[in-house]
Amino acid sequence: MNQTKLHSPSSAAPRVAIVSASWHADLVGRCREAAIRGLEAGGPVRVETFDVPGAFEIPLHAMKLARSGQFDAVLACALVVDGGIYRHDFVAQAVIDGLMRVQLDTGVPVFSAVLTPLAFHEHATHHGFFHEHLVIKGTELAGACRATLEALRKLDALSA
Repeated sequence: MNQTKLHSPSSAAPRVAIVSASWHADLVGRCREAAIRGLEAGGPVRVETFDVPGAFEIPLHAMKLARSGQFDAVLACALVVDGGIYRHDFVAQAVIDGLMRVQLDTGVPVFSAVLTPLAFHEHATHHGFFHEHLVIKGTELAGACRATLEALRKLDALSA
């Protein structure tokens, strides 16, 4: 497999791809924008965003982005809800398993804000809660990305 090392030296701005599902775009977009703000708050960064139809499409895009050699990290944002038609928990598990496989196969860290709420209904209370909660998750996503990239740089320096 392609064991890609981080491309950005410690003095260079990290290159980060964010893949977002279009389902519930109004909410998922809040997560993505909070992640971008959080990444930018940590210093120079180059961020590119990519939209996909749903969460199920995220792992393939993450793999192609990780293997491209253009990104130091890939972030995933989605909201997988129980729409009563399919088992949303199976979809969410497949996405998370796929994202883990991408990072282990490529050596490029992949971060997930693919959320599967226990209950989500299209009413004002839930919409309001997730409107704010996804901002928190996006901020946490950015922090985890920055911290992991720094930790990996330190590990790379040990082996240099």
